[in-house]
Amino acid sequence: MSDRSPSVPGAAARPSAIVFAYHNVGVRLLKVLIDGGVDVKLVVTHADNPHETIWFGSVAQVAAEHGLPCITPDSAEAPELLAQAQQAAPDFLFSFYYRYMLGQPLLDLPRRGAFNLHGSLLPRYRGRAPVNWAVVHGQREIGASLHVMNIKPDHGALIDQQAVPILSNDTAREVFDKVTLAAELVLARSLPGLLDGSAPHHPQQHIAGQYFGRRTPEDGRIPAHASAWQIHNLVRGVAPPDYPGAFFDAGGQRVQIDRTFWAGPPGPAGAVPPPASGAGRFQLGLQGQTLVITGADGQRLPVLAARLQGMPLDAARLQQLFGPQPVLVAD
Repeated sequence: MSDRSPSVPGAAARPSAIVFAYHNVGVRLLKVLIDGGVDVKLVVTHADNPHETIWFGSVAQVAAEHGLPCITPDSAEAPELLAQAQQAAPDFLFSFYYRYMLGQPLLDLPRRGAFNLHGSLLPRYRGRAPVNWAVVHGQREIGASLHVMNIKPDHGALIDQQAVPILSNDTAREVFDKVTLAAELVLARSLPGLLDGSAPHHPQQHIAGQYFGRRTPEDGRIPAHASAWQIHNLVRGVAPPDYPGAFFDAGGQRVQIDRTFWAGPPGPAGAVPPPASGAGRFQLGLQGQTLVITGADGQRLPVLAARLQGMPLDAARLQQLFGPQPVLVAD
């Protein structure tokens, strides 16, 4: 059943929008627009990939519940998409975690501007997978940023931001849930200003080296020279079941590290640097009956969950396979 109100003669027209959206951020922010009285003329989303773990909500389902037209084109450059967007003649265009870049013809359509919600504190962590990259790099906070869209990704003027903390043992999924709430807060408080034209626009001060590309499963390989803190960050930044997981190879066998625990003060933020001359290698072994990684810096990291060749790995299995004092060293 549609909740779209019929037009009333003499009533002021509601501001209209087309919405490109996906994932939990897309679900929540589409609901914010609907709740805020925006007339959503068209929803554009993605068909779920059968090869991807779908742990998030469905934008298409929200559109169906509210009686909104919804399409899933294979490309943002599809001629039929542009034709439908032109027919909608929107006041606004919004992009909420939509995965395709939008071209200039689409960005030129809305009479009152195109806006994107990005899951970082811009200008930091522009580009793809900002939450994962921030956790992998050991950052202590991230957030959500609403900004003007232009042809360069995550580049336009900022409307509003909301920061959230990253705790030492937060996984990427836990941080993403915080970012989703931050995104909802940002849009809910910014929407009245967007609709009445009073929203501030702050040009971004871009930072070199802060654009990140998409992550691949191979990015989960633990560098042999990584410190314990760096290993912990990679593990929680790609932790399953939501992401592919962190791993290393030892003796020709694949070891996947699914969960670790950090008890001390957090280490410095930053990517794993290239190995220094003569740099050591991390090891997986035992401390009593607990699996422990010893980082290349010599610091120990308890392992809460691991697998060997796809099968659960605990202290008893490690001893059974490799002897009473087992040590696996990264190849």
